[in-house]
Amino acid sequence: MAKPDPALLDPARYPFQLDIPTRFGDLDMNQHINNAAMAGLFEDARVRFLYRTGAMGGPGAVQPMAVSFAIEYLQQAYYPAPLTFHVGVAHIGRTSHTIVHLATQGDTPVALAHSVVVATQDGRPCPLPADVEAVTRQWMLR
Repeated sequence: MAKPDPALLDPARYPFQLDIPTRFGDLDMNQHINNAAMAGLFEDARVRFLYRTGAMGGPGAVQPMAVSFAIEYLQQAYYPAPLTFHVGVAHIGRTSHTIVHLATQGDTPVALAHSVVVATQDGRPCPLPADVEAVTRQWMLR
């Protein structure tokens, strides 16, 4: 497996940061955070990011839909220390954007994820509205 771009492991590049507590139930038999639990934590971070950016609209508005999600596990993560998620936009397309998320525990990068999020309206892809694109550009990786 290729190693991730070292620049993506720098938390200072990400415009959004949030701490999420780990739970005892996130552990697996090896006493580290299970990969399925980590996927759920990344999802929580992504949705909180989308709410913060204003990309989550109300009824009838354009809604984001995750269509691709990939995680690279870099180190083991443990309970009870929280995970810090650093989130930013890497690319904006006509109907979608790519979000990069870095999870750290203390000063250690433990996982890196990429999500492709498509703008949808009435359950179908649609172009990113100009206002959503403008707001999304403010959250690009530094």
